[in-house]
Amino acid sequence: MAEIVNLRMARKRAVRQAVEAKAEANRTAFGLPKAVRMAARSAQSQSDRKLDGLRLEPNATGGEPDAGSPVPSPDPS
Repeated sequence: MAEIVNLRMARKRAVRQAVEAKAEANRTAFGLPKAVRMAARSAQSQSDRKLDGLRLEPNATGGEPDAGSPVPSPDPS
């Protein structure tokens, strides 16, 4: 005689296995150790600070310098 299988439980088991397989793939693809994440963040902030320190004349909004903006001409009236 065949083994009796509860289909609801079998479906749930299959879904759990699929979710676990996807989670494992994500862990290998996106998982980085905390030390590596912190080192990358530190290097990025250090390079940002260095770049900000090398700006010639930042504008009032903190954006790019206004070196290339056109100068308004006086009205001829």
